[in-house]
Amino acid sequence: MGDKIRVCVLGSTGSIGTQTLQVLERLTSTHEVVRIAAGKNVDLLEEQRQQWGLSVDQAASADGNNDVLKDFASADDVDVVINGVVGFAGFEATLESLKANKILGLANKESLIAGGPVVRKITSSKDFTGQIIPVDSEHSAIWQCLRSGRAQEVDEIVLTASGGPFRGMDASEIKQVTKEQALKHPTWSMGPKITIDSATLFNKGLEVIEAHELFSIPFDKIKVVVHPQSIVHSMVTFIDGATIAQLSHPDMRLPIALALGAGDRLDVSYGKMNFEDIFSLDFEAPDRQAFPALNLSYEAGRQGGGAPAMLSAANEVSVQAFLDDKIAFSQICEVVEDVLQEGTIDVDNESDVYEADRLARRRAQIYVEKRII
Repeated sequence: MGDKIRVCVLGSTGSIGTQTLQVLERLTSTHEVVRIAAGKNVDLLEEQRQQWGLSVDQAASADGNNDVLKDFASADDVDVVINGVVGFAGFEATLESLKANKILGLANKESLIAGGPVVRKITSSKDFTGQIIPVDSEHSAIWQCLRSGRAQEVDEIVLTASGGPFRGMDASEIKQVTKEQALKHPTWSMGPKITIDSATLFNKGLEVIEAHELFSIPFDKIKVVVHPQSIVHSMVTFIDGATIAQLSHPDMRLPIALALGAGDRLDVSYGKMNFEDIFSLDFEAPDRQAFPALNLSYEAGRQGGGAPAMLSAANEVSVQAFLDDKIAFSQICEVVEDVLQEGTIDVDNESDVYEADRLARRRAQIYVEKRII
């Protein structure tokens, strides 16, 4: 790296992207924004380009053009890539950044879930010198907690979930919820797709698969607990019974800053706790009957191959159908389950990942059409 760490922000106009740029405003002495790319919000992209003094070649709209993401993620003038693209569209950028041995701050969980076997081939190569630093608050927390012990000392990891807006509802009540209710997350401010995923608990299910891929932890050692305060972002329990947790107020800029520092802690504070304040921490088991997305995700993760890719793709289609008022909230999981029950394919290379994604989307569209309300 040069005198300054050179940063590329993919998905710069989204939730992760805008917060990344907020952090970088405090790091101008050590970091430099050299490339940004976004989707449809070209007006905000232009504002960002002007703010950071970038040329038109350094700020590009990637709406429907994955080549932009791939080129930016692997560019020679980039040290750190923050992949904040939503959905499978971020897959190629993940691969290209890793092939180019970049430090990848990964907020695009779908690319790792769908392409886990392909990503592992890249990162396990003797020539790989890059690094994946998770930007999800939960996986960043685990990544930090794992510094407290060696891999062979880990007993289990515990992913915390807020429970979303429908915590405490039973399956019959969930059938009646509206889009407006589903888009009101109790603790986090996020884009619509991930907000709906949080409401169904698909977000947590996908994070279970992501944790398996990131940390090589068996699925039976990955637990999920509901923690409505969203202060404990996740935990690791070691074989001697000690549990290490990462606590902070909800603020995605904390894990973003850790990624921008290439794993080093930077002198920019976000979400700091005041332990003189009175507060409580509550934990409970998730209701897997009311929220079947968790079981579907564990099953797909354990099956491996193309199952995680097809789970993720079918979920993207069904969530968009719900946002488009085509299906009910409870039917999101029904569509995904129907897609997986038709069978999955093996995944060994990039082409297999694309085929699994394509097949799942086609099936999901068919099942959506059957359920249009």
